[in-house]
Amino acid sequence: MVRPVLTPAERERGRCLGAVLRAARGGRSMTEVSNASGIPVETLRKIETGRIATPAFFTVAALASALGLDLAQLAVDTAEPQAGALSA
Repeated sequence: MVRPVLTPAERERGRCLGAVLRAARGGRSMTEVSNASGIPVETLRKIETGRIATPAFFTVAALASALGLDLAQLAVDTAEPQAGALSA
């Protein structure tokens, strides 16, 4: 199965997700978060650096749980800006 090419917006959203997860990890090591979430360290590294821009839902859910993040808020924090949305 060939994966479709990601749009620039999808790649940017992946970088944003990685930044949010990295910030939530704080001083914890990748190994600690990997063990708590059941996600391999290399997968976490790739997500945090944006190399995996569209991780599977259950991967994100496991990381969010291990990091104490609310999935609904994580979705809001990493959503694409809506077309025509007013900036504050």
